[in-house]
Amino acid sequence: LGSAKQGSAHWWAQRISSAALLVLTPWFLGFMLSSINAERYVIQAVLSRPLNASLMIAWVLALFWHAQQGLQVVVEDYVHGRAEIPLQVFVKLLCSLGAIAAVIATLRIVFAS
Repeated sequence: LGSAKQGSAHWWAQRISSAALLVLTPWFLGFMLSSINAERYVIQAVLSRPLNASLMIAWVLALFWHAQQGLQVVVEDYVHGRAEIPLQVFVKLLCSLGAIAAVIATLRIVFAS
């Protein structure tokens, strides 16, 4: 568990988000590739389906969660001194804001008239 006694929880969180991304990324790539030449209203109609909207939100949340976990490890391993804690806070804030913005954007597409 290491000196902080939380190593296994972080390790499991990374593995869970990795597994989620392994399942969700093929769906996301298929959605994006099928949307290349599609009109906006077609993409909106496809994304407005509850399953597709749920998968998109799940993919976004798993992506930002996994990114935050990975960047946390990078900061812990390579940044030392006074900059470490502010950088950890910045990474968490940036990933949280990115996830919130992506979920709001998805919901705006889903509920647009």
